[in-house]
Amino acid sequence: MHAGSNDSTPGYADTASANMMFVFAIVAVATIGGFMFGYDSGVINGTQDGLQQTFSLTKFETGFNVAALLVGCAFGAFIAGRLADRIGRRTVMIIAAILFVVSALAAGDAPSSIVFIVARFIGGLGVGAASVLCPAYISEVTPARSRGKLASLQQVMIITGLTGAFLANYVLAKVSGGSTAVLWLGYPAWRWMFWMQVIPAAIFLFMLLIIPESPRFLVSRGRLAHAETVLARIFGAAEAKRKINEISQSLATDHHRPKLSDLLDGAGKIRRIVWVGIGLAVFQQLVGINVVFYYGTVLWESVGFSESDSLEINVVSGVLSIAACIFTIFTVDRIGRKPLLIIGSLGMAVTLGAVAVAFSTGSLVNGTLQLSHPAGLLALISANLYVIFFNLSWGPVMWILLGEMFPNQIRGSGLAVAGFAQWIANYAITVSFPMMASSLGLVVTYGFYALSALVSFFFVRAMVNETKGVELEHMRG
Repeated sequence: MHAGSNDSTPGYADTASANMMFVFAIVAVATIGGFMFGYDSGVINGTQDGLQQTFSLTKFETGFNVAALLVGCAFGAFIAGRLADRIGRRTVMIIAAILFVVSALAAGDAPSSIVFIVARFIGGLGVGAASVLCPAYISEVTPARSRGKLASLQQVMIITGLTGAFLANYVLAKVSGGSTAVLWLGYPAWRWMFWMQVIPAAIFLFMLLIIPESPRFLVSRGRLAHAETVLARIFGAAEAKRKINEISQSLATDHHRPKLSDLLDGAGKIRRIVWVGIGLAVFQQLVGINVVFYYGTVLWESVGFSESDSLEINVVSGVLSIAACIFTIFTVDRIGRKPLLIIGSLGMAVTLGAVAVAFSTGSLVNGTLQLSHPAGLLALISANLYVIFFNLSWGPVMWILLGEMFPNQIRGSGLAVAGFAQWIANYAITVSFPMMASSLGLVVTYGFYALSALVSFFFVRAMVNETKGVELEHMRG
């Protein structure tokens, strides 16, 4: 991978030469995929009491229902990364939007746990596709100098989607009197929590129909005239011609259309850049962030907060996350990707350790962890600081790097493998949390997440190169 900045690159790297209003418009549409990613991931938080009561689920079965989405995400990310090299980034995102609608309707109407799991798996295919293709699309239609800033919007929208789901769940539960209470048309509130997702999914589907395909995909398929038209709308006619030649040359080194075997080097070994992508994807999950996203309500109830208080805490965490992402938007193209990852790793290690210390002072009363007021306050503050550190670093920056660090020839395949690894790690952490928390305790569980954050610091220092300001055509793997 090319290291260092490339601010001297003319034309395409110069934001001033671009039609930024058009760029912002198409990026805004693509980031709705991030919103759907967040909403579909977060909607499960607050519905678990309803699932347990309606389908008579054990703790293990509840964990499997929660994690069903993630299995679909893993396959969705892998399939989408490969399919995007064949039928296009935008086309696969359109398919993902359709899957979001189908999943929301089916999950809300599920008569059994099996049907619910299938519905969430379908939604997972959409989430997985959106998770890898939205940042890739954004990277492929934006100037190098503003690429990090615009790609960071993806994480803002992910957190906005999560917060939107938390807020919708809170309002629906408040109006009905609880997640299991009857709301409208004789259906309980938890079912409406899933059905609400149809609204943003339909907006995403409609808006995708009016944005262009990625010019880099068009060039890879030999559709040069179409690619030049898109690039001309972004950068002007003269710059479009130069960029067509540059993209073509970056692809010509392999003399064939992108394929999965391109991830191997001349000796038949997996390229180093692929291992870096997998490492980034896996460490983003090993720090335990999705335990907060998926089990936040259950977690805060377990340490003494009511369901209503827990849902409010989720909303506050979401707002803090958005604020952290906004910080990243204004800094990632100035100080770079690697420094933010290092700061995040150290911050998460300290704050997760503090959460573990707070939990270590508690006592079990009827199976529920009871904390003193000081310890509860320490846990709450540390957990929210942890969320802030994650969302100013590993949350947005991991997706920025995956979308930009791979050379053009292997971007789709690299995203497929890294995205698959990310969601498999997500699944493992999500499924293991209820069992780890009950058998090992919250102290050991959060201690493991803290240790993972510390190890990620050394991984970033040793393996990750800076991509700030580097043109996609100049990435090396």
